[in-house]
Amino acid sequence: MSIATFHSIWTVVLFVSFFGVVWWAFGKNRKARFEEDANLVFADEQTTTTKNNKGVSK
Repeated sequence: MSIATFHSIWTVVLFVSFFGVVWWAFGKNRKARFEEDANLVFADEQTTTTKNNKGVSK
C-alpha cells in the first residue's frame, strides 16, 4: 500500500467524520439544549453570603 493510497483513505475518513459532527450538531433534537446553553451566559448568578458581607445589602 503506497502512501498516496493511505492519504486518500485518511482524507475520506476525515471528510465523513466532519459531516458526522455537523449532522450531530445541527440535529433537531439538540436545538433546545443548545439554545438553553447559549442563554446560560445571560443568567443571573446566585449570590452567596460570606462571613464578611453578612447583613450588608448592595
